[in-house]
Amino acid sequence: MTSSTDTGRVTGTQDKDYNLIWYVEACLNNALRLETYIQDAERAKDTEAADLFRKAQADSRKGAELGKELLRARLNGG
Repeated sequence: MTSSTDTGRVTGTQDKDYNLIWYVEACLNNALRLETYIQDAERAKDTEAADLFRKAQADSRKGAELGKELLRARLNGG
């Protein structure tokens, strides 16, 4: 993206709200992708990698929840 991105004029969604929506979606996608990585590591009996991926997945879930809370508050006028 460049510095001349749309600020809601074309999309109807202000960047700050779009950015939160994107962030939540990215966190959730990451959590899903990491599930595959966890399963791969478990099949390979690589507990060290599986633990790392579980921690990363938990962080992604937490990020999604925090983003949803903030987005919910902003969309409700808070």
